[in-house]
Amino acid sequence: MQIKSIEELKKIREKSMKKVNLREHGETTGDQVEILVGMATCGIASGARETLNAIVDEVSKEGLQNVKVVQVGCIGHCHSEPIVQVNLPGQKPTLYGKVDDQKGREIVQKHIKMGEPLKESIIEDTFDRA
Repeated sequence: MQIKSIEELKKIREKSMKKVNLREHGETTGDQVEILVGMATCGIASGARETLNAIVDEVSKEGLQNVKVVQVGCIGHCHSEPIVQVNLPGQKPTLYGKVDDQKGREIVQKHIKMGEPLKESIIEDTFDRA
């Protein structure tokens, strides 16, 4: 790809920064949704990098400003990698297993946007957060 103007370069930078900002850690606001993607060795070997990229892309495409996507280490269910945990304000975390890129996009569309968890993919939907 050849960049032909400073405006093109600025647009590319802005688009890239939006994706980077989705991955930044920061303070969680009252309506902040967190999507945690397990990126330990077992997760990466199972395809978590593609899952993470798909989720970040879907959140970005939908313009969801209150969603923070965070890379985390081991979540503790190696047999079900890639693992994605969804933290919605006021609700117990939902843990999804075997989340490929397509399932990651579906989590954003159905669970985050429409409030409809993907029951067939949940491996643990109630646990205490420390």
